[in-house]
Amino acid sequence: MPALTPTDHHATITWVGRMTERVEPAVNGEALDRLDLGFGGLADAPYAGRTRASCSRVTAQHPKGTEIANVRQLSIVSAEELAQVAADMGLAALDPAWLGVNLVIQGLADFSHVPPSSRLQAEGGTTLVIDMQNRPCHQPGLTVDRHHTGHGKAFKAAAEGRRGVTAWVERPGALVIGDRLRLHVPDQRRWAP
Repeated sequence: MPALTPTDHHATITWVGRMTERVEPAVNGEALDRLDLGFGGLADAPYAGRTRASCSRVTAQHPKGTEIANVRQLSIVSAEELAQVAADMGLAALDPAWLGVNLVIQGLADFSHVPPSSRLQAEGGTTLVIDMQNRPCHQPGLTVDRHHTGHGKAFKAAAEGRRGVTAWVERPGALVIGDRLRLHVPDQRRWAP
């Protein structure tokens, strides 16, 4: 019996990019024509690799700096949620490069809350596993402030629950703007302790 259920929910990729460097305290990214993904994510990107050093998000499980599996290879946001965040910040739009994201997708409602372990699969087979909701931090706000002085401090609150997800590559391949992704969700009931 399959552990994942293909849904009738699809998204279209509207932007692809990468974080060029993570220079404290801000984030720098760039748009790309395509993402060529391997099992370690996007080669030469700051979050690439099969393993990574643990960060503040998992200190309840691992001391900071411990080598762990890298389930934060990619950052994905929805165009709809990105537009809501920008509006709440008093901006017409937010450049995804300012957030260091890899994919912007359109068409999946409430995207930041899809179940962990769901898959996004392209028609060519490239498959991403959603780890969990991405938590907003202050760093993108510092980058926003470089472009819109005084607006960056609103980023963290505006992005709460709408910052997208982190993901890792289950099946390598290329992704480009216009690719259609199908959502597959775990076939299980909700946890009810």
